[in-house]
Amino acid sequence: MSTRSVNYTSSPLLASRTPVWRSKFIVGAIALGFLGLAARAAWIQVFANAFFQKQGEVRFARTLELPANRGRILDRSGLLLATSVPAPSIWAIPEDVDRDPAKLAALARLLQMPVAELDKRLADEDRTFVWLKRQVDDTVAQQVAALGIKGIYQRREYKRKYPEGEAAAHVVGFTSVEDHGQEGMELAFDRQLAGRPGSRRVIKDRLGQVVEDIGDTVPPVDGKDLQLSIDSKVQFFAYQKLRDTVIQNKAKGGSVVVLDSQTGEVLALANYPSYSPDNRQNLSGEQLRNRALTDVFEPGSTMKPFTIGLALEHGVVTPTTQIQTAPGWVTVGGMRISDSHAHGMLTVQEVIQKSSNIGTLKIALQMPPKDMWEVFTQAGFGQKPNLTFPGAVSGRLRPWKTWRPVEQATMSYGYGLSASLFQMARSYTVWAHDGQIIPATLLKDSQPKTGVQVFSPKTVSEVRTMLQMAAGPGGTGPKAQTVGYSVGGKSGTAYKQVGRGYDTKKYRSWFVGIAPIDHPRIVVAVMVDEPSNGLYFGGDVAAPVFSATVQQTLRMMGVQPDMSVKPQVVVNAVEESF
Repeated sequence: MSTRSVNYTSSPLLASRTPVWRSKFIVGAIALGFLGLAARAAWIQVFANAFFQKQGEVRFARTLELPANRGRILDRSGLLLATSVPAPSIWAIPEDVDRDPAKLAALARLLQMPVAELDKRLADEDRTFVWLKRQVDDTVAQQVAALGIKGIYQRREYKRKYPEGEAAAHVVGFTSVEDHGQEGMELAFDRQLAGRPGSRRVIKDRLGQVVEDIGDTVPPVDGKDLQLSIDSKVQFFAYQKLRDTVIQNKAKGGSVVVLDSQTGEVLALANYPSYSPDNRQNLSGEQLRNRALTDVFEPGSTMKPFTIGLALEHGVVTPTTQIQTAPGWVTVGGMRISDSHAHGMLTVQEVIQKSSNIGTLKIALQMPPKDMWEVFTQAGFGQKPNLTFPGAVSGRLRPWKTWRPVEQATMSYGYGLSASLFQMARSYTVWAHDGQIIPATLLKDSQPKTGVQVFSPKTVSEVRTMLQMAAGPGGTGPKAQTVGYSVGGKSGTAYKQVGRGYDTKKYRSWFVGIAPIDHPRIVVAVMVDEPSNGLYFGGDVAAPVFSATVQQTLRMMGVQPDMSVKPQVVVNAVEESF
């Protein structure tokens, strides 16, 4: 086979002469290209690099928030009610996660979530960051780290802890997972407690690791501590006693408020049902509701001392004035009003002692409605408490000009107006503070207070005697008596309002009083909602809680007993009037 040879040197193309301008053009074009690239590089890197730096920062630069340590909440003695502790949070870069089924199943078990839920989070649209579980225990965090799953990381955060648990839940409240106040004092003083977070500008690589710092670091400013007026020991005891009473009487709930009658400090404010601020899963409104501040009711017989005090102040009656209450009922404006028992002739003192509706309204109708309205208003009824706390209500007290005689009559013994238990407790500082109603506070402030003068000291002394009689033998609240301390107070019982009427099978029972009677140091108010285990009078249901709380509180305060130490409870009590 022959092969034809080609003589390339004799090719006409190679033999032709190339124009000089063509080679110069090519060289010049290449040089211009390099100059353009150099100019573009200079423009990007020197003269107009802001856009590209911004794009780089968007992809790799991050501003890390440096969380501030939230301030503590303390009781009046400095004991912890709320504090923050370090708590790791688990996060992931979904696109980098090792999808080993066995490891992911183990991770899901540690995080207490179904595998399907974990897969759903890892399938999030954001492929560079997703939270898996916030604020886990250190033990869980260590076990997660031990799995060694690629793409799973941890971040240090703070978790709120509440040592007093459900006993102080309605006062302290709680925070969200982002450490923002949601309820109680955590919400009311959120700005003070939260402090101010800092920041750190860094560059991260694609694995989320910090490569270098850029710019200045702004340090966080920790939140300030908050010291409450609450005494955690009084709070715990009052809560326990209230809880036991609610359960024993098969009631829907209850509240108790303890005030220092000299300073206006709230020593205890408890509700039942309650909840644990550390575990808020499946909470109901019944548990979250701060009944002492949000629930209003007709105060009933606990209003009678204010009506009688006004009559004494204006000289309408004296403590020994005789009032005819026979035959135990009276008609006012077409409405029949009655006592639970026919008492006949009673002195004004006995009107309070026996809790006579007839005696109270007969005295009230001798006075102008305006005067009653002014005294009720001065005592804080119909006004929102000046308290730095979310959810406090004002209750209802209609203008006196709209009162008809029957309404004036019913308001004299506590029907036709409404108040919260907290308002009732504060109103009784009038009887404990020589006729002055003083401001109440949930913050520690041990200085004696001066308030608005509602009654003269003489009138207050006379009413205190009546309150002592009401809480003693022959009164409606002898179960309020305690060992070693003299007490005075008024029980109340009322049908619950349902729609526009009253349910005669549902009651609210309460007791509000002061102790010791001659030199009062505390006011205690107790309310039990819908007791349904046979007893429902305030003197039977609420008064024992008052008794136990008074004795324990005064002992903790170091108040010396003013009576010989012997039981004062009288078994055969006279039933109170509605």
